[in-house]
Amino acid sequence: MLVRFWGTRGSLAKPGPTTLRYGGNTACVEVRAAGGPLVVLDCGTGAHGLGQTLLTAGQQPERGHLLITHTHWDHIQGFPFFAPLFVPGNEWDIYAPGSGGGHQLETTLAGQMEYTYFPVMLDQLKATLRYHDLTEGQFAIGPIRITTQYLNHPALALGYRLEADGVAVVYSTDHEPHGRDEPDRSGRGAGSPEAPRAHREDERHVEFLAGADLVIHDAQYTAAEYPHKMTWGHTPAEWAVDYALAAGARRLALFHHDPLRDDEAVDRLVDVCRQRVLRAGGTLEVFAAAEGQTLELTAVEGAATRSLVSRDLAVAARDTPGPRTVLVADDDPTIVALLRATLQRDGFRVLSAGDGETALRMARAEQPALILLDWHMPGLEGVDVARALRADPEPHLRHVPVVLLTGEAGDESTAAGFAAGVTDYLTKPFKPPFVRARVRAWLARGPAGGDKIE
Repeated sequence: MLVRFWGTRGSLAKPGPTTLRYGGNTACVEVRAAGGPLVVLDCGTGAHGLGQTLLTAGQQPERGHLLITHTHWDHIQGFPFFAPLFVPGNEWDIYAPGSGGGHQLETTLAGQMEYTYFPVMLDQLKATLRYHDLTEGQFAIGPIRITTQYLNHPALALGYRLEADGVAVVYSTDHEPHGRDEPDRSGRGAGSPEAPRAHREDERHVEFLAGADLVIHDAQYTAAEYPHKMTWGHTPAEWAVDYALAAGARRLALFHHDPLRDDEAVDRLVDVCRQRVLRAGGTLEVFAAAEGQTLELTAVEGAATRSLVSRDLAVAARDTPGPRTVLVADDDPTIVALLRATLQRDGFRVLSAGDGETALRMARAEQPALILLDWHMPGLEGVDVARALRADPEPHLRHVPVVLLTGEAGDESTAAGFAAGVTDYLTKPFKPPFVRARVRAWLARGPAGGDKIE
């Protein structure tokens, strides 16, 4: 598999004399498998250079595939400048997380190309474009098998795992750790007896990276910066190392460089990360992704099978008729009002309860699609409500996603909630964009994170 970086910067393009070596353009990565079509990961400002190269080198493909992690501007600003889209006869399939039918993606791309912002509108592009909204699951593009998994970001975002010819590449950018405690640094993996218990979603993230030949991972912050950047949706580079070590990956490309980090600062961060690998006794190769850098990945003889277990989940998201119901249970009226306003903006029907007993009664009567429970409430606490729901004879309540609202982030509280049947956590204080993204991800996964209701 051939991988080439065209844009490696995060948040804002930052060209100039201090970013010459690692580049100033935002996210765009070219991937090719032997005998396979062109796959482009994200369409930041780096896509302009890729498009021009395809035209001038005579490599213009008739068919291409663009996989977008999410539609924040630094990941789609290159779209109106991507030359292959202007060529009649070309066909491009465009994928991104969404809510069904491709309409949300098309609308978003058209929005940044309205006349007020850009002189060419989306429907004036000459290539044939097909739009695909995705959720978690698996699909194939030629010989490449692609697995998608939700990331933790203030917008609905997907990571992509690409596998072909015995090689696996994971593209996981714009992702923030779920737990507030540092992941296991030993390289033993989250499941070893000596390793601290990780947040369940972080363990799932490590599984997504498992055995990859190359992990391209968000590394926008340092560990020292991260406490001041929590809920911004990005990973400290040192924690990205920990995830890759626990996953047994071969190479880690630090990606999505902060716009304030110049080439010398990136060099220092790479050195810190390499020292972290040495202290853990690992063999992980760590480097910083640089514009123009090309990697040719080949399968390692005798390597263990890396493919993930196929998930029985729909790849194309489907709309659900009518508004979906979310139950919010919290004795703080300010939190309830915030969540109600946030969720109603996305068209949800929001019910509220101020104590645990009322929440349990309403859950049994209304059977909501999602339940947000405060940890500490009068009467029954959130974990008590979760236990009651998981023991209920009604199948829907045994599997409905239950998210605990808590200000007590930490391994012990996390373990107690998961033991009670909680699906996930939302740590206070939280921001509305994070709430909207996480709610959409929980609902798109299906009951209890993907379990079937028998």
